Amino acid sequence: MIAKLEPAARTAALAELPGWTEVAGRDAIEKSFRFADFNAAFGFMTRVALKADQMDHHPEWFNVYNRVDITLSTHDAGGLSERDIALARAIDGYAG
Repeated sequence: MIAKLEPAARTAALAELPGWTEVAGRDAIEKSFRFADFNAAFGFMTRVALKADQMDHHPEWFNVYNRVDITLSTHDAGGLSERDIALARAIDGYAG
């Protein structure tokens, strides 16, 4: 089973993930991304989807035109886990 991050690990991980913030009222993190247009946003989402499927760890997300909002939490762990941190790092890499 995947374990939730301890407070010190959570703080350290978030310090290394610029722009990711804790979600109020949930044990999750979120970030909003903006792209030049819908095509760029959709390409980004496709790359994230392929990585998420490979990791068997899928984000919650919302897309309107050039904006993609992503929320990460590990439901099996009941909150934020190392899986979320690893996927957030990959997502940041795809965003450029």
